[in-house]
Amino acid sequence: MTPPDSVHPQEAVTRLDAMTRLDAMTRLDAMTRLDAMTRLDEAVDAAFEPWRGRPQVDRAAAMLSNLSDYGAIWVVLALVKGRRRGADRRRAVVSLGGAGVSSLAVVRATKSVVERPRPEDPLTVKVRTPTSNSFPSGHTLAAFTTALVLPDSTAETVAAVGFASAVAASRVHLRAHHPSDVLGGAAIGSALGLILRPVVKRLAPGSGRNTRSRRTTKGMGREGYVLKRL
Repeated sequence: MTPPDSVHPQEAVTRLDAMTRLDAMTRLDAMTRLDAMTRLDEAVDAAFEPWRGRPQVDRAAAMLSNLSDYGAIWVVLALVKGRRRGADRRRAVVSLGGAGVSSLAVVRATKSVVERPRPEDPLTVKVRTPTSNSFPSGHTLAAFTTALVLPDSTAETVAAVGFASAVAASRVHLRAHHPSDVLGGAAIGSALGLILRPVVKRLAPGSGRNTRSRRTTKGMGREGYVLKRL
């Protein structure tokens, strides 16, 4: 008789075979995804290649990358938005601080897990040489996070997201990142920004001065607008 706690040899072989097949399928699925990502990177990189080596395009890409380095452009924007004391300044400080700290934490945590090397042969331009792992693009992630948190209006958000997209393109152009690094950074940054935006609005609502001004002007008509101008 077979002891109650023991496993029959045939059953053990069956279990081992099932585990082997599952492991093989998991590895095959991972390889398939990696192959698809590699093809995507190669296709996007090939699309950028004709533009590389053009001095004006290279300088523009370097400028965009430098403006977003350490969130420089967002600090300037926050200073402009918070130039007056009060609710607007509090909102600018909370927005910039929240986006900056959270994006930095997420970037560092993700890079420590995904140890992906940088692309080979980066363009020789005047930008800071990156030393961290490649995935995700920190410039892109931080740019999209801040672009969705710092602006007060829809128009500002559209402009900020447009700038973040240009930053993302510059990182691919300079070969500072693989295209999938940038896509990942944009996706994670957008999700993080959408999570933070209502939190920031609750903590620091802002004065809503710009929104009220636009609504008032829109509803005044021609005569009211002339009187307001006077």
